[in-house]
Amino acid sequence: MPEFDLNHFIESALAEDIGDGDHSSLACVPSNTNGKAHMLIKENGILAGVEVGVAVFKKVDAKLDVTVYISDGTIVRQGDIVLLVEGSRQSILKAERLVLNIMQRMSGIATYTNRIVKLLNGTKTKVLDTRKTTPLLRALEKQAVKIGGGENHRFGLYDMIMLKDNHIDYAGGIETAITQTKKYLNSTNNNLKIEVEARDLNEVKQILAVGGVDRIMLDNFNYEDTRTAVALIGSRCETESSGGITIETIRQYADCGVDYISVGALTHSIKSMDISLKAIG
Repeated sequence: MPEFDLNHFIESALAEDIGDGDHSSLACVPSNTNGKAHMLIKENGILAGVEVGVAVFKKVDAKLDVTVYISDGTIVRQGDIVLLVEGSRQSILKAERLVLNIMQRMSGIATYTNRIVKLLNGTKTKVLDTRKTTPLLRALEKQAVKIGGGENHRFGLYDMIMLKDNHIDYAGGIETAITQTKKYLNSTNNNLKIEVEARDLNEVKQILAVGGVDRIMLDNFNYEDTRTAVALIGSRCETESSGGITIETIRQYADCGVDYISVGALTHSIKSMDISLKAIG
């Protein structure tokens, strides 16, 4: 994971939300009044984003006092109290929505990831996220995957070579794509791993014939072809299943012996956890 400028992210997100002022609070909540609010869990799951939420409260108002009762990665149940925030009522209201938006989404990702990880218990297969993330929220979403027990794939286009179908077609075929990639890495002194997508068993054989790659992605393979590909590849490189794999089929793909399964739905199709912030004084 690259360096993530959390401070800049929070400042930008607050600017988007507050604009020239939280006029609802300014209109009816006296500026010199203090209060308390607690964060309430409204459905079961895995909690994530607590540290980010605390950072938001502190960015809005350094004088806010936040007491955390439940930390990231903890199993939570309906009715649990995550934290207590005390201080300026206007400041609490100003921070409320951004804190909840972040924690609800991160907790939803962590919860779904953990559900999938548990389905693969007893296999060697690890669950990977993808680049199918919300723009500018990738670091937080991938952090949530880790909190849920999953693993991060490449972060962006710059930290791993991934030759997918369009790269291969544009390059003029598998052999050309791989050969040119190796030349490029040598000429630029980039020490990046190479993953190549295979659309069928014939392409797996072509990739193996060229050699020198770190991982082969088996894209939209059925169970039988996945098992055959894993046997063909052996220990020559890592294997990854991807494409159309659902929560109902993921265990069967893991049982085929692949090293990784990448699941875009970890970040692009999750349901956020229901969490609220309630004034208690």
